[in-house]
Amino acid sequence: MQSPSAETARPKSPQEAKGRPVVDFSHLEVGYGRSAILPPLSGAFERAQIWGLVGRNGAGKSTLIRTLLGLQPAIAGRIARLEGLRATHVPQRHAYDLSLPCRVVDFVRAGLDRGWSFLDPLHVRRGRAKVEQAMLETQTEHLASMQFSSLSEGQKQRAMIARALVVDPDLLILDEPTSAMDPMSEKAIFELIQSVTVQRGLAVVIASHQMSLMFGLVSHIVFVDADDGIAICGKKAQILGSDDFRRHYGFMFEGAP
Repeated sequence: MQSPSAETARPKSPQEAKGRPVVDFSHLEVGYGRSAILPPLSGAFERAQIWGLVGRNGAGKSTLIRTLLGLQPAIAGRIARLEGLRATHVPQRHAYDLSLPCRVVDFVRAGLDRGWSFLDPLHVRRGRAKVEQAMLETQTEHLASMQFSSLSEGQKQRAMIARALVVDPDLLILDEPTSAMDPMSEKAIFELIQSVTVQRGLAVVIASHQMSLMFGLVSHIVFVDADDGIAICGKKAQILGSDDFRRHYGFMFEGAP
């Protein structure tokens, strides 16, 4: 069994960062104990790329992401992560307790809190500009004084993305970002994700069952299915045209680019 490799050096400038993977993995096997749940998988998440993570519930998506982020050990293979990788996760909205009173600006600002950092006045001062910028990019600045629990589903998702952006992430992972939304709100959220990806040069991974809209946005796809022993990733056209994908979802995407 091989352990993940050492992390790669962090680029010193946006120009140097361009084209450098934030996470690079080769012959990676994920699972529990010594048992892999998926076949070996190789790929790389690069800046300004948007990846779609596809698979039914229980297919191995969460296990793969946790392994790539170093939250659980790999069974085999190699993982190289950007040194000091800043990865943020936007969970489904039900992950937050809406019974607690919280203004939107405070909800977003809480994304900066790490350990005892809230006791450092300089940390608070430096963070103010990051909060303002994140709320401007997600068009939530006008919601700052409102209670988070009172927002619409689309507004909540925008605030959650703003909270993730305040730490200047290299990798942004979103879990079902458009669940419980109307079609117009879904479209607006995917447009927002595309906008912040371009503006910040992020690597983005989206796990969503809203495939029709997601596949219009992503450039790359990871498709996993533990039951059928499938783990493939690559450019969108390559995955959409694969036999494995067409066998499971081809009826939905005939004629897709």
